[in-house]
Amino acid sequence: MTIRVLLADDQTIVRTGMAMILAAEDDIEVVAQAADGVAAIQQADEHRPDVVLMDIRMPRLNGIEALRHLHRPGAAHTPKVVMVTTFDDDEYVHQALHHGACGFLLKDAGPRLLAEAVRSAASGEALISPSITVRLLQRFTRPAAAPVSSPSPLSQRETEVAALVSRGHTNTEIAAALHISAGTVKTHLTNIQSKLGVRNRVEIAAWAWESGLAR
Repeated sequence: MTIRVLLADDQTIVRTGMAMILAAEDDIEVVAQAADGVAAIQQADEHRPDVVLMDIRMPRLNGIEALRHLHRPGAAHTPKVVMVTTFDDDEYVHQALHHGACGFLLKDAGPRLLAEAVRSAASGEALISPSITVRLLQRFTRPAAAPVSSPSPLSQRETEVAALVSRGHTNTEIAAALHISAGTVKTHLTNIQSKLGVRNRVEIAAWAWESGLAR
């Protein structure tokens, strides 16, 4: 099935670039574009995209407020939303974690990561740029002085995966480091999220930092 995407960004050149990249993918179609948060809501209501790539800083209504509106209780259509951020947007990214964003992508992400973010969102997974993960934790999480004494719910392999996530490694890098397939890494991440009761790799990494594992 084709993944229908809405691009929301106030910079025309950014929207054009993302549209060109995604147009080269056989399973992705850009169905609409918006230059601000109000237009993004209107276009989402009209076109009912599967995924919205949403800039955080936009005129009239920022991406966080647009995200909250799209995910409001009782909404007729709730698309998956991937927030597009820059290096100085950490406070906004932290807010978006609590309003249902399913991914975070840097504006300078390459074509492969952009398409991967769309596919991950459409399949219900979260893709968060590893550099964002590390910066968020450095700013918002205080590592424990020593590992917690309570037993970890994770297996040894899951613990290794969580530790690498906390250091900002991608799935491909984790697979290479542990000599396993990328598919196996995804399976471990799913199991880790289930055992810890967390939603994405940022929260996995936060658990690792808070438990002392990341150190």
